[in-house]
Amino acid sequence: MVTVGAAAFPAARPEAAPRRVTILGATGSIGTNTLSVIAERAGSFAVEAVTANTNAERLARAARTAGARLAVVADPAAYGDLKAALAGTGIAAAAGDDAVREAAERPADLVVGAIVGAAGLLPTYAAIRAGRQVAIANKECLVSAGRIFMRAAAERGVTIRPMDSEHNAIYQALGGRPIDEVEQIIITASGGPFRTWSRERMAAATPADALKHPNWSMGRKITIDSATLMNKGLEVIEAHHLFGAPTEKLDALVHPQSVVHGMVVFNDGAVMAGMGLPDMRVPIAHCLCWPETGPLAGRRLDLAELGSLTFERPDRARFPALNLARQALDTGDWATNILNAANEVAVAAFLGGRIGFLEIAGLVEQTIDRVSAQSVPAVPDSVEAAIALDREGREIASELVRMHRTR
Repeated sequence: MVTVGAAAFPAARPEAAPRRVTILGATGSIGTNTLSVIAERAGSFAVEAVTANTNAERLARAARTAGARLAVVADPAAYGDLKAALAGTGIAAAAGDDAVREAAERPADLVVGAIVGAAGLLPTYAAIRAGRQVAIANKECLVSAGRIFMRAAAERGVTIRPMDSEHNAIYQALGGRPIDEVEQIIITASGGPFRTWSRERMAAATPADALKHPNWSMGRKITIDSATLMNKGLEVIEAHHLFGAPTEKLDALVHPQSVVHGMVVFNDGAVMAGMGLPDMRVPIAHCLCWPETGPLAGRRLDLAELGSLTFERPDRARFPALNLARQALDTGDWATNILNAANEVAVAAFLGGRIGFLEIAGLVEQTIDRVSAQSVPAVPDSVEAAIALDREGREIASELVRMHRTR
């Protein structure tokens, strides 16, 4: 066994048959890139099942291209469209939340958890409970219920492979060494589109401004999180659970070039960095092929051409989300759960023009304060309890958005 932080990984074994992969959230950015990597490595993988929320046409196209055995759309109203689009292909169709969960439980060598938001909790957890190895790109699973997920993974002997570029870089930089030998884990941030903007200018920022990420092409929600730096706060919480790292060993640095994705500082002062051009297919391929590696088409990092790499400390006054996330982590699991729920509501409100950019972090903080003032919730002891707490956080955050609009 090879140990990485709090996770244990089995030794490599020869495999003649293609690895069977299920993709939860196949039509999103991560799911699409996963299918791209699989297509590039023809014969190495077979797709067991693909799922999506509502886009039946796009899901059917992905299922046909990948030769999946099953396609599941979460929205029952989209079942007819999915079934019609798959007619004559031999690919089974299903719909509903229970069907998504059952897809996650089907025999597979790896389940990719790429469903955006709290909707990914139950199916990803179901995969773990079924003993499936999991590559996780859904931040909410570990931010909302990290202790529950990691405990279940340990009980079932499941590897949780980090698919985020930052955590994947850290995993590779750790190189199997235990967290006791680590002095600091550093997660890098591009700084987003507002890295050099004044607070006054940020106050007038539009969703279109915030969606102009300088380096990465991502979904709308995660792009806004990058602009507020909440994304880095959520990643600090994830790293705590993935690697068993205490809060004091976790930090974030702004690195505008997005070449160094994560660093590990060891007790002897040595620093190992995970580097590469911004390309989500790289960590995806690592998770799919682990413990082996394989060729992947694309540009290569040329340090001489790049010339220099720069780093700076985040401005926590202009980007208070980082401090909010660290405070929530120090407070406890209920607070990180509410942080995530309120942030999803706040981001949606900003994208819908109901609150300003600088009000996103304020609304998250107000939600945590209100929940704490009403009565500090118990630490969630099940995924169902975590989802119930998430729902409470969303309701309170939504009420605060409505109050804001009536002012």
